[in-house]
Amino acid sequence: MREFVRGAPWWTEDGRVTRADPADRARLPGDTWERAGLPAGVRLEFTAHGVSEVKITYTASPPSAADSYRDAPPVFTLLAGEAATDTPASPGKHRTLLQLPAHDGEFTLHLPEALRPVLHDVRPVSGTLTPAARQPRWLVYGDSIAEGWSVSRPHLAWPARAGRALGVETVNLGYAGAARGELASAEQLAALEADLITLAFGTNCWSRTPHSAGLLYETTRAFLALVRRGHPEVPLLVVSPVLRPDAETTPNALGATLRDLRTAVERAARDAGADLLPGGELLNAGHLVDGVHPGDEGHELLAKAVAAAQAP
Repeated sequence: MREFVRGAPWWTEDGRVTRADPADRARLPGDTWERAGLPAGVRLEFTAHGVSEVKITYTASPPSAADSYRDAPPVFTLLAGEAATDTPASPGKHRTLLQLPAHDGEFTLHLPEALRPVLHDVRPVSGTLTPAARQPRWLVYGDSIAEGWSVSRPHLAWPARAGRALGVETVNLGYAGAARGELASAEQLAALEADLITLAFGTNCWSRTPHSAGLLYETTRAFLALVRRGHPEVPLLVVSPVLRPDAETTPNALGATLRDLRTAVERAARDAGADLLPGGELLNAGHLVDGVHPGDEGHELLAKAVAAAQAP
């Protein structure tokens, strides 16, 4: 079954995907580790030959208190190109049948992320499934926006959309409420195989864990330096924080506005020689569903901008 799985950087001993290194758990903040248990962006990719149905056996958990606020329904989403078909999922141990719209072709199956499912078996009712060919690996580090907090389906998050456009295997390392440039996370990125890297953090440094502009500049420089130790030649793109109207001109506890923090991230990226995509003008307030997180349209705009900036 694991031969079909893509976007899974680590596994726990009990067979769960985790998006942070279990061996390094002691160095991670609790909120980072909690979000790492959500299989954001993890999917199955396969080619079907003579298959009309796929049987999946899985065990799922009720959504956490945080994930109960997400709008995405608990479904498996099967993609044939960009055409999507949903199959409901629920907590508990289940066997479910997925109907394939065509007997032969390439498919991607996104998981009901909020249920944190453990897949036990994936097999065709008839015919054969073969794993999709491996693609170049793209690591995306960021916060709730990268995690896909506010999209209606996981495959519509900007890393997933941009990854399909770029033809790469996206590994989503977005951690809602976290991703403040923790150096343990930088070293974990440095240790992973990567062909492309994108970093998109800084918003949670305004209020959740207040940073001054100077502190975020040095944090970003240190984060980039550690990532570069593992990937000295890999293309590296920094996306500075996108619009957040309530924070743009409002000082945090250390006197920094989000504009100040955005400038600090951009200056650090330039000084480190990384590629830069300024985030402040990519969205407007109408793209935000709650004043902070973009909806599907906003994620589509971000995906197009990142794919264009990250393309060779």
